[in-house]
Amino acid sequence: MTQKRLLDLTATCPKGLESLLASELNSLGGSVTREQPAAVHFSGTLEVAYRCCLWSRLANRVLLRLASEKIADAEALYEAVAAQPWEEHINPSGKLWVQFSGTNREIRNSQFGAQKAKDAIVDRLRQQSGTRPLVERDHPDLAVVLRLHRDQLDISIDLSGESLHRRGYRTHIGAAPLKENLAAALLLRCGWPEIAAGGGALLDPMCGSGTNLIEGAMMAADFAPGLLRESFGFERWLNHQNDIWLGLREEALARREAGLDRELPEIRGYDADAKVLFAAEANIRRAGLEQHVRVSCRPVSSFKIPSHRPVQTGLVLVNPPYGERLGEQEALRETYAELGRQLKQEFPGWLVGVFTGNPELGFATGLRSHKQYQLYNGSIPSQLLLFRVREASEGGAPAEPRALSEEAQMVANRLQKNLRTTGKWASRNGIDNYRLYDADLPEYAAAVDIYRSLEGAVYAHVQEYRPPAKIDENKARGRLRDLVRAVREVLEIPQDNISIKERRRLSHKGGGRAPSQYQKQGRGTGDRNFWINEYGAELEVDLWTYLDTGVFLDHRPVRQYLRKLANGKKFLNLFCYTATATVQAALGGATQSTSVDMSKTYQAWAGRNFRRNQLDPYRHQLVEADCLQWLTSAQQNRRGHYDLIFLDPPSFSNSARMRGVLDIQRDHGRLIRECMALLAPGGTLVFSNNLRSFKMDAEILEEFAVENLSAVLLDRDFQRNPKIHNVWRVEAKG
Repeated sequence: MTQKRLLDLTATCPKGLESLLASELNSLGGSVTREQPAAVHFSGTLEVAYRCCLWSRLANRVLLRLASEKIADAEALYEAVAAQPWEEHINPSGKLWVQFSGTNREIRNSQFGAQKAKDAIVDRLRQQSGTRPLVERDHPDLAVVLRLHRDQLDISIDLSGESLHRRGYRTHIGAAPLKENLAAALLLRCGWPEIAAGGGALLDPMCGSGTNLIEGAMMAADFAPGLLRESFGFERWLNHQNDIWLGLREEALARREAGLDRELPEIRGYDADAKVLFAAEANIRRAGLEQHVRVSCRPVSSFKIPSHRPVQTGLVLVNPPYGERLGEQEALRETYAELGRQLKQEFPGWLVGVFTGNPELGFATGLRSHKQYQLYNGSIPSQLLLFRVREASEGGAPAEPRALSEEAQMVANRLQKNLRTTGKWASRNGIDNYRLYDADLPEYAAAVDIYRSLEGAVYAHVQEYRPPAKIDENKARGRLRDLVRAVREVLEIPQDNISIKERRRLSHKGGGRAPSQYQKQGRGTGDRNFWINEYGAELEVDLWTYLDTGVFLDHRPVRQYLRKLANGKKFLNLFCYTATATVQAALGGATQSTSVDMSKTYQAWAGRNFRRNQLDPYRHQLVEADCLQWLTSAQQNRRGHYDLIFLDPPSFSNSARMRGVLDIQRDHGRLIRECMALLAPGGTLVFSNNLRSFKMDAEILEEFAVENLSAVLLDRDFQRNPKIHNVWRVEAKG
């Protein structure tokens, strides 16, 4: 392959960067021929191809196209690939990898296409030399890329090796990493090279693992993004010309050295999470930029121009979290608003770039964007919003807080009414934690529970009911958002004290989970837990990590009932969850207790509840076991042992740790009989479940003295939903 021969090249990139990449390729000596989604075609010499691998800040890969053939079926695919002189590209005993994408009417599976192409290459090499290459994904000597589109097969080799966005400096990443070439694109769209040349600063108030900062410093220092990489795909290619490559590397090293010798602009990052800053510092050191890029721990509310090296102007570029769920989005709204306040107060005249997958949150800054760019963060449609912060003299009065919409005000009125009725009832009865709202207005189908911590902080737990299929998903989200705003306004609590559990219609092709599931909020376990009071018991609550909060509020009167029955009794709690019923029974005077649940998480939670209420672990035992198996084995050694049993199983369970499947309608008779066998004479079983359609087995009604307490043990705050639970008292007849 001659040095001056023009090659047919393609550079791939993230969707949305095509025009930027085309300009970059032209600047690197290529001649762009056309753009297509996520790729740019260009021509250039081998030196240009190497230069693009070394210097492109935007490309994922650089491909050298060997041929483009019309094919109809698998046999034509094989022949087209086998016709290429592979012996000129790879040693027959080397390592080969084949990637195939696309389909046509005959070739409908990309794996089949890759296998057929691999066979063609291997067969040709074996015929030529008697030796065949190894097929290996990691560090192959030759990576072949085939793309089939409308019967047109492009046959290329990958000159890059692993994706070019992997520069080599980022061994530590944050929770939501921004790829390096996307960060570079954001900087280019913001005009950072021109700002840096004019002495402007680059600041990131939520820098995470520091990608924006490092990419910005590399641009300002004329630092080739490929210099830190360990290798490129072309280095093991038989046509590789090392003298050209070494010359380009030496030039890039000299340019980097000269760039870093200059005084770079001020480049600083901040983050409220000290842990993620350790990752940023490690990445900065690996890039060799520790003398030029600094990070420190600081919340958004303290974001200011650096005092040690004041600058007049510059770029603030931030990729804040945007939340996949409404609960996260509402909580983040105040973060965006705080960022806007700091920018308006501290950064007049600066350019601000906010990259977000939720533009509505971007506008919550209170700034007006003058330009928007549509991009993708992986598969997530996103926008880069550009704002120019007005000079202080241009600013008007601060924006008034947004008033509730007419719809949200309607919900707020109902919440206020419920506070005057249910809230006062709860206060009179010493109840701090109760249901305030339960789909009182059918259009706003959610439950709102109030929790008050021991320190007096008020929290709201909002659980959406599944919207009917006929309700548009966006309309359902809007109604939930109205409800959340009304809750915040009426209760006068910060957004951070509101936990929202959405129930969304999710598409699951091919079966799997039910189509509607409450979505986990994603906060770390235990980071927001607090303690509540219930009739003198202190119980741990977590509103964010799990679907349930640790305390079933509808069972509050059931727990009170068990407490009254427990004095002097031996108590058994099956399917104990966080053992709140056991805590109440123990405080009511139970002499001994056994609490059984198979969940390690709930057992640990129950242990914290026990320690908080100073329960003696020798008298009050926690048992981690499958309740069904434990009940069966207890028939041998615990018959007649307990005076009071609380049995509260799920309606249905097929946990991987259980032996068999539990269906409470089908299985409750057996469970009740096994529990009754464990009761001492005169003992009581309290049986509860949440199956709305539950019917007690007629034989159980004949065999035992059974009393339905469901209506009796239902407090005022749950009376809108009388089927929320079933409670039965079961005793031996006579």
